[in-house]
Amino acid sequence: MKQYELTVLVRPDFEANLDTPLAKVRDLITTSGGSISQEENWGKKKLQYRIKNEDFAVYVYFDVALPADAPLKISNALNISDEVIRYLLVSVDEKGRKALEEAKAREGHKEESE
Repeated sequence: MKQYELTVLVRPDFEANLDTPLAKVRDLITTSGGSISQEENWGKKKLQYRIKNEDFAVYVYFDVALPADAPLKISNALNISDEVIRYLLVSVDEKGRKALEEAKAREGHKEESE
């Protein structure tokens, strides 16, 4: 399975009951054969421009592992979802992620020695 990052913009109407749309996204990932390794709610933020007559959205980030056919299934389902304004599903660059972690580790060691 390949690693992906999924960022979902949920309509602000669902901010009070965010569990319902997120449960649908989680279910969509798991029924497609994937697994969620990390989930972060980034909160409600103002959009740079209006999307589907909305000025705000709730940003939720998922770090997932998906089989080869799952990204298309997930994209098709999220395109017709009423709760999701936009989404971004990208594959993870493992080399870039490791380099970033190493850079953070080196920076942490420098701060400790000072």
